[in-house]
Formats: sequence, C-alpha cells, structure tokens
Amino acid sequence: MLRSGCSPAEAWADAPQWRILETGFGVGAHFLRVWHAWRGDARRPRMLHVVSIDANPVARDALVQAAAGAGADIEALAGQLAAQWRGLLPGFHRLSFEEGRVLLTLCIGDVQAMLRTQRFDADSVYLDGDGALASPDTLKAVSRFARRGTRLFAATGARDMRDALTQCGFQIQPATDMPAGQQALTGIYDPAWTPRRRVPEAQPAVAGHCAVIGAGLAGAAVAASLARRGWQVTVLDAAAQSATGASGVPVAVMAPHVSPDDALLSRLTRAGIRMTRQQLAQWLVEGEDWRDSGVLERRAPDDLRVPSGWTANGPNDSWPASEAQRFAAMWPTGAAALWHASGAWVKPARLVQAWLAQPGITLRTGCHVARMQRAPDGWALHDGDGHCLLQADRVVLAAGFGSGPLAPGQPLQPVRGQVNWGRMDQAPTLPATPLNGDGHLIAQVPQSDGAIWLTGASFGRDQTDVRPNAQDSSDNLARLGRLHPQAAALLAPHFHGPSVQAWAGVRCASADRRPLVGPLIGPLDGIDDPGGAWLCSALGSRGLSFAVLCAELLAARWHAEPLPLPTRLAAALDTGRPRA
Repeated sequence: MLRSGCSPAEAWADAPQWRILETGFGVGAHFLRVWHAWRGDARRPRMLHVVSIDANPVARDALVQAAAGAGADIEALAGQLAAQWRGLLPGFHRLSFEEGRVLLTLCIGDVQAMLRTQRFDADSVYLDGDGALASPDTLKAVSRFARRGTRLFAATGARDMRDALTQCGFQIQPATDMPAGQQALTGIYDPAWTPRRRVPEAQPAVAGHCAVIGAGLAGAAVAASLARRGWQVTVLDAAAQSATGASGVPVAVMAPHVSPDDALLSRLTRAGIRMTRQQLAQWLVEGEDWRDSGVLERRAPDDLRVPSGWTANGPNDSWPASEAQRFAAMWPTGAAALWHASGAWVKPARLVQAWLAQPGITLRTGCHVARMQRAPDGWALHDGDGHCLLQADRVVLAAGFGSGPLAPGQPLQPVRGQVNWGRMDQAPTLPATPLNGDGHLIAQVPQSDGAIWLTGASFGRDQTDVRPNAQDSSDNLARLGRLHPQAAALLAPHFHGPSVQAWAGVRCASADRRPLVGPLIGPLDGIDDPGGAWLCSALGSRGLSFAVLCAELLAARWHAEPLPLPTRLAAALDTGRPRA
C-alpha cells in the first residue's frame, strides 16, 4: 500500500517530475510500491526520481524473495530491479526503468556522508524505522532537502522522531491508514522561520525546443535524455548521416578504468558504463548490435592491483583474471590480466541510430552550423552563407572537436584514431572475448555479410586527417603483437593486403582526460552572456562509457533533478572547473 505521506496521486498529478528522498532502501518494498503506483496513474509525472540511501545493500535474491506474494505486478517489478542489482560498491549507482522515466539513484554508504554528496529539492521524504535516523544531525541534514510543502512519511511512531522532525520544521501528525499494530508519522515541511538555503533554489527548465549540434554518441545521447523529459529536439549534423565522426567506428570496446586508489576516472567510467549498459539492453539486440561478453585487459604482472577489498564475484565487476580466462583468450603463459565483467563490445552507430529514432527527436543532416546568434526567445543558428538553419530555446554543442569554432576558449583537442579490420575467415580461432590493454582486439563480431575482427587504435594528438595511412596500420599490427602475439602472427600475412580495411576518425579530448559538460563560458562570438548554450564534449576514447552519463548529468542540471553522480564528481566534469 502506498502511504499517504509520501507521493499521493493528487500531489504529483500532471507534474513534470516527482523527486523522493528515501533513507533505508532495504529490500526495495517502498520503491516498488511507488513505482507500481506511478505505472497505474494516468496523470503520473513524466519523470519519477527516487534517491535512496543504504549502508549495506541486500543480496539480489532477497529482492525477489521479499516481493513474493505481493502480487504479480510487484513481483515483475522486483525482477526488473534484481536484473540491475550488481556492482553496488560504496557510492552512487543510477538504475533506470520505464525507458528512462523512472530513475533510482542508490547511494551506498553512511547516511550523513551520502546526504552531503547530493543536493536537490525533494517533493517527498520517506524515512525508514531505523532509530539511528532520529539523531538531530541526521534529521537536520534530511530537512535541507525539503522545500516548503515537501511531504514526509516516517515508518515509526517514536516520540523522539516526532519531536526532532518538529524541530526541523515539519508539521507532524500520526498516520491514520496504518495496519493494526503499526505506527507511522506523516507531515509537511512548513517551518515558522525562513529556511536558509545552502544554494539558491534551482528552477527546473521548462521543456521547449532544443537544438543539438552533432549526431554522434554525445549529441544523440543528449537528444534522447532531453526528449524523455518532454523537449522537442532537433539534431543538426554537417554530414549526410548520423555517426560519421568518431562514433562511426565499426565496433568498439567498453571497459572501466581501474586503479588501486579508485581514482576519479575509475569512478566516472564505472558509473557511466552502468548507465550505458541499461541503454544497450533497452534499445539494441544483444549478440548482434552489442555483446555482453566481459573484457580482458592485459596488464604487466606487477600491475594487477585493485582497490582494497575487491574480490572475484564481490560487489565489484573487475578483478584479476583467472587462469581459465587467460587460457580461453589464448594468451601466453604468465600473461597477467584483469577481468571486467561489465565490459562489452558495441556497434556505436547502432546505438546512435536507436537514440535518434526516439519520439520528439528530428535529425537534420547536411547542416553545418557556422554561427550562433542570440534571438529574442533563444538562439538562431546560421550556416556559412548566413542563412538561418533553425531557431531554438536552447542549444547544446556536441559535435566533438567540430564544436571548437562555436566554443572558443574551451580546451578541445583533436585526437586521430585509426583501426584495422577484416573477415573472421582470415583467423577463425581468434578469441571471442574482447581484449584491451595496449590497444584492443575484438573478434567474432557478426555482420550481415559475415563476422569480422577489429584491432587498434592509433592515438594521434592534434591530428585531424581522417584518411587512412599505412604507418598507422603498421603501428596497429605492432600494437597487436604486444597485446596478443598469437593473433598478430595469424593476421600479419593479411594485414597490408586488400582484404584488411582501415578506418580513421577524430576523437575529442580535454587536457585532463575528462568530459566537458556545462554552460558555455562567455563571451561567445561577441555575446557577453551565452545563457542557454551548453557544451557536452571531450568524451575522448571513452565515448561509450561517458555519453549517457554526460547526457543525464546535463538533463539533471537543467531540470533541478537529483544528479547521477556525487556533487564533487559532477563538478569535475563542469565546463567551469579549474584548469591546469
């Protein structure tokens, strides 16, 4: 039963979003009830956000077992939840349901520490019955997420909880719809004083018309995220079709960065891959457009360190590979490797196409945006001849290095990459598991005219020529020889012949290897205040890891939603971050 204090239909009816803060996820009973109520409500909000904090997540099986007997609908939802219940290390984890319109942000860790890493205005708050939550410091931290009118439900009738909540500004009363023998509190945030805000209250953007410049991974992911939130999105690209830049590589490998100290890049890639995998499972055909294969990363024998406490089959998805895994990959005896269970190969162009096919998105190709100009109600985009291509309320630059002329002063660096690929009949015994390290090898990738293998990639900083060249092909073969000597020996006789193809594209990187997501910093082409113009770029060689994460971060900032990352990690991607 959905309790009256948390998210009643009369409160969220026709709202663009509803944001719930929950302490104590437990077996997910409250989340499943709210999700079920959302599904059955014709006037439900477009977006449902639940941010839940839990120090010790339960085992996956416990979610399913706890839902048994709660009805077929709840049991089915519990199965969907369990399918994403993996890799729950301390920190944030964004789980996505209902084509991205129901978003659960699990914050694993101490409740006060987790509350300090997030900031949003909750529409309702749910407190579990844990007596430890009654501490004044914890409830004061919870009250910072409340705005005047925020509803509250506490699964306890304890007097000390009631008194503490009252002191924090909630008007509290006993719940009247509880089963016999159970007590609870409901309330509303309506303090007698004017609350001091840690930051000015963010005003969610009103969905309108947005222009996205660039139809690669970054632009398509942004378009899909905004369209889910009700925007009409027009994607402009200078090429004749989508995914013709770096996103046009025939197949790419996706694997997290792992470091002993769990550095910033490691946490970002782990969060991004979780979110990308959800999109892959939703929109693409597994085994044809992508493969949930895992990835083996070759490393030096003395470089297999992972963060303390990580173990095989633990909450982490990466650990030192077993002897059987190394043997299956046909690596030489003694070769060391990490196993990334969350790794996969993906055909990026298929993912781009799936995103751009979503309702609310229009793709216009052959449109080169040479200049942006302020318009009375937003922005006007012009081609090189001065013709107006489009007017929109907001603009997102997501054309990789091609965004540079429209975003002067942003640290966008071109990085040319070339790969080589051929047919599997040239080396039918190549391992089916993708390998990476010094370059990568992806094999057994199905195509309409036969399976292929692919290896690379070169890394040419400040190079923009996309014509394939023989030197990079030679370098790719040498790189493959270091990664997998047996594969290199099998492919060497074919490598410089007509049966092996070369493909090159230009990635876009920043100086610190992190994406740039945020408002353009003025002045811009004579415009002192480029408000409403944002950048989503510099995904580097990790476009598959970062595209969804960056798009959802941008959308969350526009709409004052809970962030998919702790505030410190989100700030590390902002366009206004300090630069070395």
